[in-house]
Amino acid sequence: MKAYHKVLMLIASLSLGLLFLFPMWKIYLKAPQYPEGLEMHIWVNQIAGNSDGAIQNFNILNHYIGMEPIHADSFAELRIMPYIVIFFIVAGIVVALLGKRKLVLGWTVLLMVAGAAGILDFYLWLNKFGTNLDPSAPIKVPGMTYVPPLLGSKQLLNFDALSLPALGSLGIGLAILLAGLVYYFSRSTAQVKTAEKVTA
Repeated sequence: MKAYHKVLMLIASLSLGLLFLFPMWKIYLKAPQYPEGLEMHIWVNQIAGNSDGAIQNFNILNHYIGMEPIHADSFAELRIMPYIVIFFIVAGIVVALLGKRKLVLGWTVLLMVAGAAGILDFYLWLNKFGTNLDPSAPIKVPGMTYVPPLLGSKQLLNFDALSLPALGSLGIGLAILLAGLVYYFSRSTAQVKTAEKVTA
C-alpha cells in the first residue's frame, strides 16, 4: 500500500471516534401536548434527551401505555459497545501501519457485520419495548403496539414518531467508505505492478 492509502486507512479508523462525540441515533416524538417535541439521543454508551427532562417525559408516556421505563443501565450493549468501537479504532490503526490489502478488506467486512448486528439489535430493542406492554396500563388500545420506526416516520396514537441516524453513525459510514476506497485503489496499484512485472 502507498503512503496515502495508509493515511486514508488511519482516517477511516479514527473517524469511528465520532461515535464518542455525537449520538448514533435519534428518535423524535411530537404531539399536541408536546408541541416542541421530545428527542431521545442514543449514544454508543448512554441514552439522553434534547433536554434534562426529556427521558423523564418519555418514561411518563411509557407508564401510561404500559411500556418499560427507559434507563441506560438496562442495556448491556451500552456497556459493551465502547470497547467494540475502541477495538475497531486500534485494529484499523494497526492495519494502516501494516499496509496489507487483505487486512483492509477483513477490517471493512468485520465493521460492516458489526454495524448490521447493531442495527438488528436496535430493531429487536424497539420491538421488545413496543410490544411487551403492561396489561394494567392506564391506556389500553386492543391490538395496539407502540414500536417506533427503525428508520423513518410512523403514527403512534396522537404522536408522530421519527427515527433517524445521527452524526455518530456518520463515523461508521465514513470508515466503511474510506476503507473500501483504500482496498479498491491499493488493488488497482497492485494490478499495475503485476502487469509491469509480466511485461518486464
